Amino acid sequence: MSNNDIIVSLDIGTSKVRAIIGEMNNGTFNIIGVGSADSEGIRKGAIVDIDQTVQSIRNAVDHAERMVGIQITEVYVGISGNHIGLQNSHGVVAVSNEDREIGEEDIERVLKAAEVIAVPPEREIIDVVAKQYVVDGLEGIQDPRGMIGVRLEVEATIVTGGKTPIHNLLRCVEKAGLRIKDLVLLPLGAGQLSLSKDEKVMGSVLVDIGAGSTNVAIFQEGSIVATSTLPIGGEFVTNDIAYGLRTLTDQAEKVKLKYGCAWYDDAAADVVFKVTRIGSNVDKEFNQQDLAAIIEPRVQEIFQLIQAEVKRLGYTELPGGYILTGGTVSMPGVLQVAQSELAASVRIAVPDFIGVRDPGYTSGVGILHNAIRYYRGRSTSVSNSGGSTKKPTNRTKSSSPTVEGEQKQGLIERLKNMFSEFI
Repeated sequence: MSNNDIIVSLDIGTSKVRAIIGEMNNGTFNIIGVGSADSEGIRKGAIVDIDQTVQSIRNAVDHAERMVGIQITEVYVGISGNHIGLQNSHGVVAVSNEDREIGEEDIERVLKAAEVIAVPPEREIIDVVAKQYVVDGLEGIQDPRGMIGVRLEVEATIVTGGKTPIHNLLRCVEKAGLRIKDLVLLPLGAGQLSLSKDEKVMGSVLVDIGAGSTNVAIFQEGSIVATSTLPIGGEFVTNDIAYGLRTLTDQAEKVKLKYGCAWYDDAAADVVFKVTRIGSNVDKEFNQQDLAAIIEPRVQEIFQLIQAEVKRLGYTELPGGYILTGGTVSMPGVLQVAQSELAASVRIAVPDFIGVRDPGYTSGVGILHNAIRYYRGRSTSVSNSGGSTKKPTNRTKSSSPTVEGEQKQGLIERLKNMFSEFI
């Protein structure tokens, strides 16, 4: 295995922290290692305890390192939350090459030009996502490299985030002994992995239902146009089970994972289990229908809130329907409830890679998918123990680390300086 072919993603969720190692080999991409650890210090998708979060990251990374036998030094980190904002922008530059062939440098310059917008002092640019390029007035170009032109323009979406949540995320990853290659907007990475080209063009909703929060992202005309985070998720179902069965939350979570069914008609009366009730040493017996009677109303409410949020964002009927992902949607019956409540076409997206064929891994694999779109066999995100690494240039991200030799500061350096008095 060549280190030059390795990239690593870090998905810090409310219930799990996942480190996923991907390998590029002769143009093909495979998942070669997965590390997972219980997430501590995260509530409803937000970091509430730095030290606990750092330990969870270390546990997940150690797990992945042991599986593959390499040392992880750099990672792509996923980010989401209600502090994320999207803003349209336009950039234009003159093609620099004498022969007027558009090259890598021209792409980077036009994206830098699009980044020149007014940003409030409490916010920071995370990413610049090109929607289309325009070469000498010709629109609809997705990749202008190699084309001949004089004037290069870009229609882009600027992704911004709150400096405080970003800073806390960076601090956790750095205190865990890792360098951050880049920040990736989770709904963007998951959308690129899970949605077909037609779904992104016609319009669709990507819904990532995690344990503590739900990310809703609207895709239209080929790119992400709106995103929002709801403070609801699988933990709410677990809490309902704990109250309904009068048992401990930990036991309610185990029962949910083993016997949970969100669609009452599919639940079986002959599937029985016992739980220890709070304040008693006596086990009480329940069946799967008892459990489904508790789960179904809460799952219905989650999808009602999702539908209301999509309408609040200004979208009603999208031909592509809803695409569900996230750990919570792996529960039997969730798809039927979604189809009933949303009254639209609904499907569940699952990564098609060995070892991660579960909706809970979509975000982590989506981070890698977002990174390899711009991957050209440059340097690595991991090294063998004692080895050295170089930071590759990210072709389309203004917030990526700088090209070797340049003196410009990237997102990580700017934030370090900004918060240096607190570090």
